[in-house]
Amino acid sequence: MSPRKIAVVVDLVRGKPVGAALNILRFTKRAAAKPVAKLIQSAVANATDLSKGQVDVDALYVKTISVDQGPTLKRFMPRAMGRATPIHKKSSHVHVVLADTPVRSRKARS
Repeated sequence: MSPRKIAVVVDLVRGKPVGAALNILRFTKRAAAKPVAKLIQSAVANATDLSKGQVDVDALYVKTISVDQGPTLKRFMPRAMGRATPIHKKSSHVHVVLADTPVRSRKARS
């Protein structure tokens, strides 16, 4: 899927808690919503597995999520009078970083 199509969906969940992000993606009518939801679920599973269950899944939020362009498949479609039209099948790489909910610090009044 092209990076432009995925970027629209990714912008909806950036900075949101994981539960809220998955709910947003569940009701988003874009084809990119399903793979992005699967990616976030995989990131949550990796976080719980690597921390050996010590991380609170409810406290996780999507710290950063970015989309980069991947390799492009180049094909040609035959057209009239012996010509050909190029077809570029774009792909993308999505990077996600989850973090615990930050503790808000109070500024000291002077």
